[in-house]
Amino acid sequence: MARRADAQANRERVLDVAEDVFGHGGKSASTEEVARLAGVGIATVFRNFPTKAALLEAVLVRHFERLTAEAEARLDAREPGEAFFGFFRHLVADATKKIALAEALSEAGGAADSRATEAAQALRRAVGGLLDRAQQAGAVRDDVELPEVYALLVGASRAAAHAPLDDEVRSRMLGIVFAGLAPTAVPRNP
Repeated sequence: MARRADAQANRERVLDVAEDVFGHGGKSASTEEVARLAGVGIATVFRNFPTKAALLEAVLVRHFERLTAEAEARLDAREPGEAFFGFFRHLVADATKKIALAEALSEAGGAADSRATEAAQALRRAVGGLLDRAQQAGAVRDDVELPEVYALLVGASRAAAHAPLDDEVRSRMLGIVFAGLAPTAVPRNP
């Protein structure tokens, strides 16, 4: 029993370290670095994850599952608008890591119809739930749908991940996006 617990602890440590290593190093990071930093042998990494793609997929699935749980936990928030906009802000702040993980998975030959895709869809549904609640509370304009929110999330996330945005610029950028999502008396079709 202690051996099984030890093996599970090693697996979790490998996933934790891999998320950090690939989240910062992207496709240039290596499984050898993951093993070294996790304090396990490379054989332990490959016993749990037979390929680099399998490791990255497991990391990305777990990452999406955590984000989904965070979104779902906000569904019962007293202030649905704050819950929605706060989670939007959180996703943008998390973008650099998520993009690096997804690019590393793609580079390692991860499949497009993988478990990571399913986990990303669950996250999308959870964000949709936050959007619905925020709209019902009058915090988000009612003509906005989830595809537009995701387009804004992708754009803001890519900007945050690839442009040298300091905290003040990122905050102003999100303020502009949030102002566009807020209910307004201004005509909605330019």
